[in-house]
Amino acid sequence: MRTHIVWDWNGTLFHDMEAVLGASNAAFATLGVAPLTLERYREMYEIPIPRFYRRILGRDPSRAEWEALDDVFHDRYAELSTACGLTEGVPGLLGGWRAAGRSQSLLSMYEHERLVPVVEGFGLLGEFLRVDGRTGASGGRKAGHLARHLEALGPDVSLRHTVLIGDAADDAQAALEWGLHAVLYSGGSHTRAKLEEVGVPVVDSLAEAVELAAELAA
Repeated sequence: MRTHIVWDWNGTLFHDMEAVLGASNAAFATLGVAPLTLERYREMYEIPIPRFYRRILGRDPSRAEWEALDDVFHDRYAELSTACGLTEGVPGLLGGWRAAGRSQSLLSMYEHERLVPVVEGFGLLGEFLRVDGRTGASGGRKAGHLARHLEALGPDVSLRHTVLIGDAADDAQAALEWGLHAVLYSGGSHTRAKLEEVGVPVVDSLAEAVELAAELAA
């Protein structure tokens, strides 16, 4: 069976933390919350997102507040993310992995209808067996989406030969829940210290992540 990578997008292949921070601060400002620094954001960030908002606000947001926060975040993110680019080395890493006869797919919690045009705009759609973004309500965990993604990939992708590479603790937790290997990248939404608590390998570059994925899932 071919070694397979399930890639995360935001904060992993797509270097968008400045847009995420700006959009988050725009959303929090509607409730009078002072802007977060990037380091503070990475220390506080949690999935599911309502838990992150609870940590920031000191209470659970009301349903109306949650909907308003979510709307402001996504509207502002759509504006800011147009200035963001790929993480260092991404085109070469994806192309090299495919050229070696291995396979890869993309699973993101970014809305599917918005995700696909962005991936296509970077000329990357042809690198993946599948590209799946979130369908349904935002703010949840990745595990359920991963289950549907793996089912759609079919029997040619073996779970024990598959590695999920992402930047959030939830990425690794979803992978472990479905019997995959996981590697976490420290350049995204969490501090390295928070990622190390999960108990899977943590790396500081995607080149390291790909090298380790080849070893783990061989």
